[in-house]
Amino acid sequence: MADQHTPQDPTDQYRDPDDQTAQKIDHPGETSDMEQQPDHGEESYVGSGKLEGRRAVITGGDSGIGRAVAIAFAREGADVVLSYLPEEQEDAEVTAGHVRDAGRTAVLVPGDIRSEEHCQEIVDRAVAELGGIDVLVNNAAYQMAQEDGIFGITTEQLDRVMKTNIYAMFWLTKAALAHMGAGSTIINTASIQGYQPSPQLLDYATTKAGILNFTKGLAQQLAEKGIRVNAVAPGPIWTPLIPATMDAEKVEQFGADTPLGRAGQPAELAPAYVFLASQESSYISGERIGVTGGKPLP
Repeated sequence: MADQHTPQDPTDQYRDPDDQTAQKIDHPGETSDMEQQPDHGEESYVGSGKLEGRRAVITGGDSGIGRAVAIAFAREGADVVLSYLPEEQEDAEVTAGHVRDAGRTAVLVPGDIRSEEHCQEIVDRAVAELGGIDVLVNNAAYQMAQEDGIFGITTEQLDRVMKTNIYAMFWLTKAALAHMGAGSTIINTASIQGYQPSPQLLDYATTKAGILNFTKGLAQQLAEKGIRVNAVAPGPIWTPLIPATMDAEKVEQFGADTPLGRAGQPAELAPAYVFLASQESSYISGERIGVTGGKPLP
C-alpha cells in the first residue's frame, strides 16, 4: 500500500510482477476472488474538498478503477451514483460503504448498460435521488482476449463489446446532458489500447480508439455550453477484469512490459479523474491523460 504524501520509487511502490500469480477467475470477476487485492486508495486517499457538493455518476463503479474513483470523489465531497452489473452486487456494496464512510450519498443502480432503457434509468435515479448530475464518468467496459485474434471474435462478443463500451457511453451521455449545465464535466475511460492495440484485444481496442474520438468531437460540440469532456487512458491496471478475461499465464506477467516494470493500481488512476472533474482543470477539454506506467502515447 502506498503513502501518497511521501516520495517513493514508482518501480517498487506496489507488488513486484514476479510475485504475481497465474490466476483465472470467472467473468465479470469479483475483487474478493483475486489473490492479490488491488489498492483503491482505501487507506491512502485524502480529500481536500475539490468536488464539494458535486453529483457524480460512475459506470463500472463497483470495483477496479470505478471503485477508486468513487472513493476519491466521495472524499473530495461528491455524492455518487454507482452503475454495475447485478452479479457485482457484493463489490458494489463495498464501494458504497466507502462512499458513505466519507459522509456522502451512494445510490446503487444495478443493471446492464447494453440496454438504452437502463441507461436512462441510471440518469433518472441520479436526478431523482441526487437532484442532478455534475460529473459523468463513462468507465464500464467489456473485454475478452482471443488468442486467435479476429477469428476468435464471435458476432456475440463483438456486439457485447460495442454495446458496453460505445453504445452505452453514447446513450448515457445523451441522457445525462439534459440535466448538466455549465461547469459540468464528462470523463471517459479510454485506454492505451486505443493507440497501441493488442492483437488479442482487437474489438476492445477498436472501441477505445472510438472513445478517444468521441471525446474530442463532443468536447468541441459542448464547449459553448460550458461543459468539458476529457478522457483518461490507462495502461495495464490491476483490476478483476484482468484475471477474468485473460489467460492465467498472461495474468502472471501483466504489466511487466511497462518501463516502470509493473501493473498500475486503481488508486493511481483516481487523482486523474478528480483533476478532470474539478475546477482545477477548467481550461482543459477534448484532452486525455495517459496513466500508462511510462509507456508513451502519441
